[in-house]
Amino acid sequence: MSTETFEFQVEARQLLQMMIHSIYSNKDVFLRELISNASDALDKLRLEVLRDDALREDTSDLHISLEVDKKERTLTVRDNGIGMSHADVVQLIGTIANSGTAKFLKELKESQDAGNSEELIGQFGVGFYSSFMVADEVTLVTRRAGESQGTRWESTGEGTYTVGSVDDAPQGTAVTLRLKPEDTEDQLFDYTSGWKIREIVKRYSDFITWPIRMAAESAGSEDDESVDGTPREPETVNSMKALWARPKSEVTDAEYNELYKHISHDWTDPLETIRMQAEGTFEYQALLFLPSHAPQDLFMQGHKRGVQLYVKRVFIMDECEALMPEYLRFVKGVVDAQDLSLNVSREILQQDRQIQLMHRRLVKKVLSTVKDMMSAHPDRYLTFWQEFGRVVKEGLLSDFENRDAILGISSFGTTRDEEKLTTLREYVERMKEGQQHIFYMTGESRSAIESSPHMEAFQAKGIEVLLLTDPVDEVWVQSVPEFEGKQLLSIAKGEVDLDTEEEKKEVEAEREKQQQDFADLLAWMTKELAEHVKEVRLSSRLTVSPACIVGDTHDVTPALENMYRAMGQEVPHIKRILELNPTHGLVSGLRTAHANLPVPAEGEAAPVEGEAAPTEGEAAPAGGAADAVVDAGLSEAAELLYGLALLADGGELSDPSRFIKLMADRLERTL
Repeated sequence: MSTETFEFQVEARQLLQMMIHSIYSNKDVFLRELISNASDALDKLRLEVLRDDALREDTSDLHISLEVDKKERTLTVRDNGIGMSHADVVQLIGTIANSGTAKFLKELKESQDAGNSEELIGQFGVGFYSSFMVADEVTLVTRRAGESQGTRWESTGEGTYTVGSVDDAPQGTAVTLRLKPEDTEDQLFDYTSGWKIREIVKRYSDFITWPIRMAAESAGSEDDESVDGTPREPETVNSMKALWARPKSEVTDAEYNELYKHISHDWTDPLETIRMQAEGTFEYQALLFLPSHAPQDLFMQGHKRGVQLYVKRVFIMDECEALMPEYLRFVKGVVDAQDLSLNVSREILQQDRQIQLMHRRLVKKVLSTVKDMMSAHPDRYLTFWQEFGRVVKEGLLSDFENRDAILGISSFGTTRDEEKLTTLREYVERMKEGQQHIFYMTGESRSAIESSPHMEAFQAKGIEVLLLTDPVDEVWVQSVPEFEGKQLLSIAKGEVDLDTEEEKKEVEAEREKQQQDFADLLAWMTKELAEHVKEVRLSSRLTVSPACIVGDTHDVTPALENMYRAMGQEVPHIKRILELNPTHGLVSGLRTAHANLPVPAEGEAAPVEGEAAPTEGEAAPAGGAADAVVDAGLSEAAELLYGLALLADGGELSDPSRFIKLMADRLERTL
């Protein structure tokens, strides 16, 4: 056997060292790369048979073999595929990044036979060199199908490599790695261990089309030989069951459920299985699952998200965030592309049009599946929404392209039915004649919203209100202006006018009179409570309560203020509006008391706020002091009324101890 020694070029040596130590983040991928190369060789032979029928006899049992020699500390990856000629080895293996597969693809395209190349994996021609991450010497023996002489390539990955001829080489390619001693001493990286090899195959190459065979495990030994010294029968260690690539009619629900449990580590069956196949210039297949329950860490920082990505059935990454948005982080599954722009280590996606296109189509498919579930399987949809609705609504803040679709599959609590959720479309269909808005209110719970003073006029007129109780509801309603031409309107903001045109005409005179009667009180309270509110006005939304707190139409809600502050963001305090119910006895009494305040005579001392009231039986101070007592009591009543309205709205008092003292003193005087 003649042998020639070649020297790597300086640039090639530098690239090789960088690749061995820097490109791959996980040593285990070396086996993925070698198996992928072997799979390519088998595919090439299958395609070559279409050109040369004489090679057909060499395709009777195409497979990949993994052979471990624990004593010699070697691992061999062998295939009986197309193999390489001597010239191929010198040109392709001797030159880094000169991919035989890439060349083969080019030849197929030139011969207009590219349609048969969809199973080819390699793109860069550097995967073979990942072997040097775990081996201090690599030997390659190969013989091209149809040729009689083989070739041997050998290198330690340093400065040189040797190439020689071999007379008795079998068809195909065998890559033998002499593993580094430090790896075999560590169980986590012991690549002579049968369980370790099987684990890597299961993770990265389980769905390779061709069988991957390895000596069967024995209870007493992990060597290739059994306890009595006879070779053990090989077994296929990969499933080859790429369910997404098989016709739907050939796959059972049990097989889908098994795959879901395998990739999600869940113990329950999925709620829904989604199949997708894109054909044309860019082909890929997807098999996605909607879980039946939310994981405990769904809202925790660092929650794992994204689907598994394969390229031609070869595992690339576990959590491909580029393919699934944050608000669909619960979706599990597999996406298998025929061609993707990966970096040289096939571990990182390049951001290109293909990725963006897949992302858009996958999202639309998931949303359309949920929409179909609403009508076809309402019980399953209800389970889905109860488990994942809070997450899906996050998409209303980030995914403007699919905002309408997300709104279409969203359901909310409503005052119409305590047990049943409603969609926005159903709400619009039930709107009263002349109603122009979709009314809603946010709050911590359904009971808190239903007992709010803001609900009184709506309850009295039988107008349906959406009850939004998820924290994300505080945010998305600010950025969603309308649905199907109907504006979303908070009943806790702005002025509410629920009267019809006829009702307005009937009460117009009465309201004008109320505005005149209460004008002095409103002006005085606005000045008295200036520290807390921007305005005091009469309300058209109250029927039972004396007062309520409302915000201007575009004000940030108090709950949202608190959320921003909890995230460490400084938000200026926003003063709100105090609305009074003119028909309530407390408010009308306050107006009467204010109207009866004595006006100090010219030259009298100005009232001194805060003087103690006279005790029972004690004469009231004369002149300005008496006015001061009345004025102080009225101010306290106004402050108490504001505090009650604030508490009814779920707000927090700035000085709870003062409020309690004022309330206790007022009750004491009453008794």
